[in-house]
Amino acid sequence: MSALPDCPECGSSYTYEAAGVLACPACGHEWRVGDEAAPSVAGEAGVRDAVGNLLADGDTVTVIKDLKVKGSSLVVKVGTKVRNIRLVEGDHDIDCKIDGIGAMKLKSQFVRKA
Repeated sequence: MSALPDCPECGSSYTYEAAGVLACPACGHEWRVGDEAAPSVAGEAGVRDAVGNLLADGDTVTVIKDLKVKGSSLVVKVGTKVRNIRLVEGDHDIDCKIDGIGAMKLKSQFVRKA
């Protein structure tokens, strides 16, 4: 039996191969045979903005589209800078406070790293 590489996401040695794809039962990560040399970014640090820049906790981002605030008549305008973001799990993956509006969650597809 050939030795399979460890998972590049979590480092687990319990990887298996299925139809030319390597898989990890511990974290659920899948990758193609030969791609294990390029490790992917793990966890919350994998959040990217609208143009593909990697986001991290504490970054400053700029809103790229007018966003209506649900349950309110307020609008977050294009070009609004949001400082000190926090990355969270879920559909809206950025937690932040916006001056004049307050605490809210944003989707990373509507922001650009400043």
